[in-house]
Amino acid sequence: MTALAPMFPRIEPRLQAAKYVRAVMSELPRRNGWTIAEWVGDRRPDATQRLLNRARWDTRGAMSTIRRFAVARIDAAARPGSLTVGVLDESGQEKKGTATAGVKRQHMGCAGGIDNGINAVYLAYVRAGAGHALIAARQWIPAEQISDPVTAITTALPLDLGFATKGELAIGLLGEAYADGVRLDFVTGDEVYGACTKLRAFLENHGQAYVLRIRATFTLTLGGGSCLTCEQAVARYLRQKRKWVIRSAGDGSKGERTYAWAWIATVSPAHFLLVRKHRTTGELAFCYCFVPDGQPVTLPRLIAAAGLRWPVEESFQAGKSLFGLDESQVRLYEALLRHLVLVMAALAVCAASAAAARHRTDTQAMKPRHPDEQPPEDPGLIPLTVAEIKHLFNAATTRTPSLQHVAHWSAWRRHHQARARWFHHRARLTTAYIQVS
Repeated sequence: MTALAPMFPRIEPRLQAAKYVRAVMSELPRRNGWTIAEWVGDRRPDATQRLLNRARWDTRGAMSTIRRFAVARIDAAARPGSLTVGVLDESGQEKKGTATAGVKRQHMGCAGGIDNGINAVYLAYVRAGAGHALIAARQWIPAEQISDPVTAITTALPLDLGFATKGELAIGLLGEAYADGVRLDFVTGDEVYGACTKLRAFLENHGQAYVLRIRATFTLTLGGGSCLTCEQAVARYLRQKRKWVIRSAGDGSKGERTYAWAWIATVSPAHFLLVRKHRTTGELAFCYCFVPDGQPVTLPRLIAAAGLRWPVEESFQAGKSLFGLDESQVRLYEALLRHLVLVMAALAVCAASAAAARHRTDTQAMKPRHPDEQPPEDPGLIPLTVAEIKHLFNAATTRTPSLQHVAHWSAWRRHHQARARWFHHRARLTTAYIQVS
């Protein structure tokens, strides 16, 4: 919060932001304007709502500060030469109404299909063997909302905001990261980003290696000038079993994630098709890879980069379940971004602490070497995780609110709910009167 101080022209919003970050790090079961204000000791939620909606402070400057903090701390905890990967992915929040910036029926990964909600694109910084954190975010806004002046005004969209696809938003996030001195060995992402021609061109123009997922129907130009889809290329060039190698894509919660891997060179010496095959089902997944001149090009290196895409899901899970990343109760464009920034600050603190403690707190016993091996007497401890860091921090700093404060907030909620109920009843009466008339 000391590093974020220059982002706030006035002291009141800065102090309120510190309270907000501390509240989202707490053990609150749900984080919204009311619960946060009650937890930090405020008498009303006005200051919290003003912080997100109307207070003057540099939201993007704060995100830049958080990004530099997270990257520097995770790098300090990493072993020299370990792989650095920037992971692009989107995550959403389900919404009931239609008044929030960016809300519409769309594909929501958190909902498992099409649902009403909002989506934001994130950039995660992953350092092999050290840790990972979310370092940039930008909300996706549908074109029809930007072009509708009424919606643009009511959701406070910036006047210069133009429509951007998720791939184009990713370009902006990477540009901000590069401006802050973030250096990445690879950029990874799913099919949404692998299909974006502008994103791939941006990365290649910056000499940035990437391993991006693509669909089976993606067309490649191979040797001899033949154009084949990924599936056709596998059928033609990878029919022999010896072309596949069994390698791990990294440790999962239940052990190493091993697959069969193969790669195919394209007509370009810098581009490759990386193919992953499930060892049981035979299901195929494809990655389009670019490695500029002067950088090592090996199959194990590409596999390692592809395997470092999954930690972003851990960041999303921790951000949502531990810090309330998807619990914003705001409607304005800037307010949502401010909520994401303050949650990312809390996540960065815990992620950096977990990275610093990783090697000192990992006392796990050696992995078994054969299936008949007897379990060790002491299996040891896994390294401290983000969740454990958060729990320990709260245990060390817990304060118990007074009964008077609890009673005040109980009365405040009941009073506010009674007032809201009265207005809802009046609105129903008005609707019924119009229908009868």
